[in-house]
Amino acid sequence: MSDTKKSLAAKLKPYIAPFRVDGTERFHLKAHKTDAKGGLDKHEAEQIIEANRKRLNDFQEMLYAQDRWSLLLIFQGMDAAGKDTAIKSVFDGVNPQGCEVFSFKTPTSHELDHDFMWRAATSLPQRGRIGIFNRSYYEDVLVVRVHPEILAKQKIPQVLVTKKVWRERFEDIASFERYLARNGTVVLKFFLNVSKEEQRQRFLDRLEDPAKNWKFSMADVSERALWDRYQAAYQDAIAHTSTPAAPWHIVPADHKWFARVVIGSTIVAALEKLNLHFPKTDKDSLKEFKEVRLALEHEAKKGARPRRPAGKMANGKAGNGKAAANGKSPVAHD
Repeated sequence: MSDTKKSLAAKLKPYIAPFRVDGTERFHLKAHKTDAKGGLDKHEAEQIIEANRKRLNDFQEMLYAQDRWSLLLIFQGMDAAGKDTAIKSVFDGVNPQGCEVFSFKTPTSHELDHDFMWRAATSLPQRGRIGIFNRSYYEDVLVVRVHPEILAKQKIPQVLVTKKVWRERFEDIASFERYLARNGTVVLKFFLNVSKEEQRQRFLDRLEDPAKNWKFSMADVSERALWDRYQAAYQDAIAHTSTPAAPWHIVPADHKWFARVVIGSTIVAALEKLNLHFPKTDKDSLKEFKEVRLALEHEAKKGARPRRPAGKMANGKAGNGKAAANGKSPVAHD
């Protein structure tokens, strides 16, 4: 490993390791602070965020060109935890052709005619791409667990709905993620861990800011009343689905800027481990490129005309020097 990679890994580790949960140790959600800052101030954090954006952009290009690995990012959290803004910030400047965001809301009747992971499975990223799940199949062991009446709408044969249903779903999820990892999909999961007080303040901000009013719903308040039940559901889900193949990251989310440091650093560090590079050109292709270059150069020499003075059009009128020789308006090309 090069010195550059060593220094990058060492630099990012403090913003990843304390928040990574991979099942090797017992997990307690209450032991994770929501307001951690990692010893940074906001200015220092912004510098790391910007540096990670540039690294992510470079890695994404190589990921796409190499066309071997794919990356699945799962974002979960309570309402107003900052999932949307975190995704927007971390991926600012990244080529949108190389990544897709999917938001999983209330299942449609068509989706309910399939198993609970079907709609997510149909949205998995292709090789070379980054898939971002804003909520995911984990809703079926979180929201559905807090609201068991939803389970009845999933049309599962009643004989299969037992007290073990949640443990069975945890096993199915862990197996599914292990399967993805074995087939070249890197799975990273982020729980944006926001405090109840910070959520309250963000709800108030939404009410006071006309530009954010649309984000507020009375259902948010109803769900807030079930805070403890949601925390218990997250505790159980994370404890049972944290594996080295698909680790969770418990992201302190009270300070959005630090949450973005943790998320960006985690993604960049994971991509660095893949040894990504642009595909090397074989000898036959190099020979073909040489022939194409000669043909293009010959074409230029064959069709060359005396250059006009800058500022003159083909008809002798003043212009910007970019018009075509046939007098038609210039056309932009990629």
